[in-house]
Formats: sequence, C-alpha cells, structure tokens
Amino acid sequence: MGGGIAQLALSRGHRVVLSDAAADAVAAARMSIAAALALDVGKGRLSPGGDHAALGGLQVVDGAAVSDAFGVCDLVIEAIAERLDAKRALLRDLESVVQPDCVLATNTSSLSVTAIAAACRHPERVVGMHFFNPAPVMPLVEIIPAAQTSDEVTRAVRALADRWGKVTVRASDTPGFIVNRVARPFYGEALRLLEEGVADAPTIDWAMREIGGFRMGPFLLMDFIGHDVNYAVTESVWAATYYDPRYRPSVLQRRLVDAGWLGRKAGRGFYDYHPDAPARDAREDARLGAAMVHRIVAMLVNEAVDAVHWRIATPDDVELAMTKGVNYPKGLLAWGNEIGLPQVLGEIERLREVTSDERYRPSPLLRRMARDGARFFE
Repeated sequence: MGGGIAQLALSRGHRVVLSDAAADAVAAARMSIAAALALDVGKGRLSPGGDHAALGGLQVVDGAAVSDAFGVCDLVIEAIAERLDAKRALLRDLESVVQPDCVLATNTSSLSVTAIAAACRHPERVVGMHFFNPAPVMPLVEIIPAAQTSDEVTRAVRALADRWGKVTVRASDTPGFIVNRVARPFYGEALRLLEEGVADAPTIDWAMREIGGFRMGPFLLMDFIGHDVNYAVTESVWAATYYDPRYRPSVLQRRLVDAGWLGRKAGRGFYDYHPDAPARDAREDARLGAAMVHRIVAMLVNEAVDAVHWRIATPDDVELAMTKGVNYPKGLLAWGNEIGLPQVLGEIERLREVTSDERYRPSPLLRRMARDGARFFE
C-alpha cells in the first residue's frame, strides 16, 4: 500500500521520500514502482521519459521508519501495520523530524483517527486518508478528520486527493468509516448462510456474481483479501462498536485463520488453490440464488441506511464509497429504492423473528422511511 501511494504521488509530479524499517521492503517497493511507471509509459499514461523523471523524484530510506529526510515533506502518509500502538508511536516520532506545518496522515482502514492523533503534540494536523488497494488504480479515498483535525487540514488533503484524480468522500471517525462498516454484511451474511447450511461457498459465490451482479463472490473475495486481514477488520469493527451483534465475527472464519488457511496467498482458504485441487462446482439454482442475494443485499442496504442515520456520511458519499471503493454493481441506497424499502425492512424483520438474533436489527431510519413511503434521492 505504501509503495502504491508513493507511485501515485510520483506520477503526479511530487518529490517523495519512501521508508520502511525493513530495508528489503523499500528495495522491493522501488523495483515495483519503477516497473509500474514504465508500464504507464508503455500504455501512454505517462510521456516518454516520464518514468525516469518520476523516479528521479524518489528518495528511499533503508532500514528506518523515521528519518530526518522527512524534514522537507509537506505531507507524510503512514501505511504501516494496522495496530493502534504502532501507528501512535510512529506519528509521535515523526513529529520530531517534520516541519511544524507538515500534515500527518494515517492510512488506517478501521482504527480511530482520533486515538492516533491523540498521541501527537499537534493533533490538529493529523487526518485519515484511507486509500484502497492498489492505490494507483482504485479511485476512492476516504477522508476522515479526527475530533482534533483542523478544517484547513481536512480541506487541504481532500483537495490534494482530488487533484490526483481520486474520488473523495468524507467520513466521520467511526469504526470502519464508510466502506469497511457498510460492507460487513457482504462477508458476515454469506458466512452465516454457509454456517446454516443454506448453500456451499461456490453456490453463494455464483449467486452473488450471476444474480447479484457483484464482480466477485464473498468467499472468493475473502480468500483474495486474506482471512487474517478480513477477520481482523471485522473483529476491530465489532469491538469498537461495543460488540454490536451486527458485526459479530464468524467462528468458521476464525478457524481458517487458526489453521493458517489464509486464502490465496497461503494456497488454501475456502477454496484450494493448489494445481491438483478439485474443481469448484456450484449448484446453479436460480430460485435459491435469488433468495440468498435478496438476504445479503437487504442487510447491506440496512447498513448503508444506518450509516446515513448516524451521520457517518451523506447519502451521496455512501453511494460513491460503495461503488468506487469496492465496485458494487449499484449504490446501496438506490438499490434499496429499487427493491422497495418496505420489502427490505420486511426481510430483516423476518430474519429477526426466525433467528431471535439482534444482528437483524433494522435501522431506525429504514423503519421510518418504509413507514412513510419515503425514498432516497427524490
């Protein structure tokens, strides 16, 4: 992620300092950036010689996360391990080498920006800039001001990301921000269907792709992300929301993590990726598939409506975040309009009645809009 952000900044004409405590990580990042910039030249996205010009603006620092080299920077973006203690320590150390007006940004995907900023002497210059992987390609950047962040810093980093050609949305500093909070049911409800024995992983993936229109089914996507990463984000959001049952992690996924079956990178997750692995056969049942898709989408719509209810983001930013950040086939609020908000509410209330599980708790805003016959974007 750090290398991708560096590549993006270089391609937009900035001078960049890139460092990592692991020297081999910096060397690998430099090689990857050089190859990517050369590819951009070959495809006409950079002018000839542009890759060399861009690489000339890159300074690498081996074996040190914090260096005096950062003293010339106007903006430093950290993209280290998703651990609060590590991020707090790094930003606190950076304050000792950067200029007083340097902005410090965190690329955290689920941690509290306010808690990270609180470790700094000047927390007003700390802000969240959550890029999506790969950073040079994925269009979305979530801008998350901490409670302490100055309005000037928030405006400046959003304007910078806009100039880089990114689609920016502003999120409140709440667990998971927009994308990682609203997307939890895509994984959690699919896991619940598997645990209940409604269908196997290939069938659920088939239904979400072929009937739901998603680019990748939830189990293939979890395998691609890595179960260590995906489970950790779910657990982080669950803990940060005071163990709200809507975000409760799956024991089934935890067992994969415990076994070291982390997905594609480990050769095995929900699927076996070894060359001699058996084929993944799905049960292509249109009626069953439609019911599964309706259940998962209803939960996603409810989560999107709740994000608006709790003022995590505006309706427009929720739609942008989910279509540009995770490539959903349509905005969830618009999808709710299409299905009918009373029908979405009815599905969630049905699940709550059948299971007596508070994970199926309708958003107050969904209940109110369904009762009043209201729709989004009218």
